[in-house]
Amino acid sequence: MWVKVCGIRDASMATALAGLPDGDRPDAVGLNFFSGSRRCVDVPTAELIVAALGESIEAVGLFVDAPLEQVVTRQRELRLGTLQLHGDETPEYVSELQQACGGVRLLRAIRVGDSGLCELDNYLQRCTELGVVLDGCLVDARVEGQFGGTGQSPPWSLLVSDYRGEVWPRLLLAGGLRADNVGRAIDEVSPSGVDTAGGVENEDGEMDLEAVVRFVRTARAAAG
Repeated sequence: MWVKVCGIRDASMATALAGLPDGDRPDAVGLNFFSGSRRCVDVPTAELIVAALGESIEAVGLFVDAPLEQVVTRQRELRLGTLQLHGDETPEYVSELQQACGGVRLLRAIRVGDSGLCELDNYLQRCTELGVVLDGCLVDARVEGQFGGTGQSPPWSLLVSDYRGEVWPRLLLAGGLRADNVGRAIDEVSPSGVDTAGGVENEDGEMDLEAVVRFVRTARAAAG
């Protein structure tokens, strides 16, 4: 079970996460470069975080409708192995990015509501036509005017019945996941990975180390 926590904003937390025992560490953390998010991190801080994580935890760069040149520059500056696109980026945009950053893994965040997965199906078909290879679809809740981080969950039952895991990229489940519900989410949806942000934050909106450990342990226990 691949476990990612998003929204890290300081090197001291990165150091603490990297120092956790293997079973308590997330596999990846998200560096949010979307200026419209309260979790946005600047480049100098991101550099410190990446250095503190070392080889223990992967840093994933998260972007929302950013100019292609900016994403490519950030990827090269920070040597990011994985990029997460969380806006309205077209398959054509993803294709250009894949060509510009050869060898980088690409995660496409998809916002899903009760209307079904036809939009996702069409999107992935176009990606196939363009030769785009996605490492995963990170499925979040569709909330009007929001790009994610809402604390709401996508319709799990719809993913169970309609997500074509045999032909589509691996399913990474996001949206409203916390230590007290991630086990049930994994039991019901059987995703390849889980992702959380608000579910591991304290009342001040800062990442909470103990909450991260509880989330990781619960997710891995449910998957195991």
